Amino acid sequence: MSDVAIIMGSDSDWPVMEEAAKALDSFRISYTADVVSAHRMPEEMVEFAKNAATKGYKVIIAGAGGAAHLPGMVASLTTLPVIGVPVSLKNLEGMDSLLSIVQMPAGIPVATVGIDNAKNAGILAARILGVSDSEISAKVALNLAEINKEAKAKGENLSARRNHKTGF
Repeated sequence: MSDVAIIMGSDSDWPVMEEAAKALDSFRISYTADVVSAHRMPEEMVEFAKNAATKGYKVIIAGAGGAAHLPGMVASLTTLPVIGVPVSLKNLEGMDSLLSIVQMPAGIPVATVGIDNAKNAGILAARILGVSDSEISAKVALNLAEINKEAKAKGENLSARRNHKTGF
């Protein structure tokens, strides 16, 4: 049984969606990844969404490009939190996907991350799960501390390089 379902409209979305999987791996959160196309597999998509909670999933990360109906359609069929990842295509650089996912009608929320930013979807899933799991919450806090430390090191490095060049 997995805590998170990572779904996408096509296997061509995997290079983007794999970043969510890597983030979940870093928090040691179990997941499954599968293709569930809203347009090419509508009956399977409905079945997946309606049964996701009973299968033990707690969060769904849904990536889609173009018209990007997958996250919203899944959200309309489940009570689980759905995180949408707009996947960029050749045309419109992902803006079509972003707008399709973020502009959901009232009552059907989809948390939406930036274009191609599946890593943040994985981190957001960890934060959601961390609300009821103190071990995951501690890992998220550790991750934030590491990000803070990295940012400070980058600032110090920049300051040292800049001061060296200007003589200050």
